[in-house]
Amino acid sequence: MALFNEEEQERVVHAINVAENLTSGEIRVVVENVVGQDTTAFDKAKSYFEKLNMHKTVQRNGVLIYLAIADHQFAIIGDAGINKVVPDNFWEITKDKMLFHFRQGNYVRGLVEGIQEAGEQLRQYFPRQDDDINELPNDIHFGN
Repeated sequence: MALFNEEEQERVVHAINVAENLTSGEIRVVVENVVGQDTTAFDKAKSYFEKLNMHKTVQRNGVLIYLAIADHQFAIIGDAGINKVVPDNFWEITKDKMLFHFRQGNYVRGLVEGIQEAGEQLRQYFPRQDDDINELPNDIHFGN
């Protein structure tokens, strides 16, 4: 069983494209069914961050949104460039918006809201420049 149908995937990818038009930041989404034993959503997000080369952006301004649907867990992590300039609670508003939809079982809407909010938030610190290039794919990475 696919986690998202084609139309749902298109909605998420479209949200990434729109958000990245606001910022030089790079947003990736990882979706899987379960986190796995003896690990947390945050640890899985960190692992995928490395695996997907998110740490290799020029400004170190990549953001990864990780969601494990069956386990009802998610995490958002930003790279070193982001963490250097934003307040400690930077992702809390984004997480709250996503959680509202996740609790209703609307995972796509939660991801779209989170991606939109991430783009708006990153715009303050990493506005898009005329010479900005897309450094990472905008597709959804599906794990286990």
